[in-house]
Amino acid sequence: MRLLRAGCGEEELAGAAVDVQGSASSSRSWSDAHFVCPLPAFFPSFRTHGRGNAGMAAAYAARKLGVPATIVLPEGTSLQVVRRLEGQGAEVQLTGKVWDEANLRALELARRDGWENVSPFDHPLIWEGHASLVRELKAALGTPPGALVLSVGGGGLLVGVLDGLAQVGWQHVPVIAMETRGAHCFNAAVEAGRLVTLPDITSVAKSLGAKTVLARALECTKEFEIFSEVVEDVEAVSAVQRFLDDERMLVEPACGAALAAIYSGLLQRLQAEGRLRPSLASVVVIVCGGNSIDSRELQALKAQLGQS
Repeated sequence: MRLLRAGCGEEELAGAAVDVQGSASSSRSWSDAHFVCPLPAFFPSFRTHGRGNAGMAAAYAARKLGVPATIVLPEGTSLQVVRRLEGQGAEVQLTGKVWDEANLRALELARRDGWENVSPFDHPLIWEGHASLVRELKAALGTPPGALVLSVGGGGLLVGVLDGLAQVGWQHVPVIAMETRGAHCFNAAVEAGRLVTLPDITSVAKSLGAKTVLARALECTKEFEIFSEVVEDVEAVSAVQRFLDDERMLVEPACGAALAAIYSGLLQRLQAEGRLRPSLASVVVIVCGGNSIDSRELQALKAQLGQS
């Protein structure tokens, strides 16, 4: 993990830039945690499912361990991501329109062939991998931030970070959980007070594309101070462009959802509404997700959304 620091009004913005890992994703932390545990020593191969980032983390870990891996992804996955996965030595299968359908195929293959199925977000060891990020933050910052911002897809990163906050005694830190409209399964669950399955994923932030959030993520709303916020695709993509201009780092719209909390003025709105303190010593934004994007894709997204 590398910290990017920048001014943000009177606050200091500390972005946890985990994109700099070998797999270009925070998901590497979960893959490391999952594969160093005793269980995987007893299976010769595994299958996983997700979008490019979780799949890349699994392929990276499998290559390091010398075990075969099959990554099952939705059919809309870019050729660029497929080639990167194959470059890590993984077999790639494309099936279904969204993550949930790829998940069903991965489960079917695992049962049929006796392989281990590795979820991209639904496992305590995955959450522990994400929790390690908070331990690194405490070592780097020393004192707790005024708020922590992250994107939510299936909910694994959220649950892991919350576990990490509890482990280091920072459970009082408010967490701003960001989603794009059309991939907002966590916000839908929070609003309904129960798990909700979205009819489809319509956001361009496909890496956030789980139709139903983890049950544990919803339970955490009773234990931690979590602000569930939704931004439009145009705000997420605009944040991607502004972050590229500011930091010379290109990330996906899924990550742009978290960055939009800063660039769209949402953070300031929460302060004006009294939901966040008017003065924050620092704000941490978890910056992750960079496998499914390049300059041409960014320009195509901007054109699609009517941005110049």
